[in-house]
Amino acid sequence: METAARFRAAIEAHDLAALEDLFTENVRFHSPVKFTPFEGRPMLLGLLDVLLRTFEDFRYVGHFEGTSETAAGGEETPSAILPFRATVHGKQIHGIDLLQFDEAGRVEEFTVMVRPQSAVHALGEAVFAGLVAAGLVTDPAGDRPGS
Repeated sequence: METAARFRAAIEAHDLAALEDLFTENVRFHSPVKFTPFEGRPMLLGLLDVLLRTFEDFRYVGHFEGTSETAAGGEETPSAILPFRATVHGKQIHGIDLLQFDEAGRVEEFTVMVRPQSAVHALGEAVFAGLVAAGLVTDPAGDRPGS
């Protein structure tokens, strides 16, 4: 899928501008540290900006394509999985980016899964602090990781 290759190249280059047209306007981002998804292109781009500044030594280590069921509607959709490795505050992270595409080939759902649990916690705290600093979320309990 061309979109997955363009997404990977933009993330590896830390090029947020190149990502913008890859997402639908109402893209949903499923985070490993927050139960409810982040919604909308502006929020996702802000979140990716924080993530790119939070991860140390981020690198993709594979690329798989196929189909998967969407969280929203349950239908099968073209998808790509990009496994990655990174470090956050000294914690090694192993994870995957699951990209699910609409009929035009744009990302409509984006799910991140990471392990181990100690890395999930470190990532959640670091990203939350970055989102608050960027003004993308406030500090009520509903915005905290795990909610």
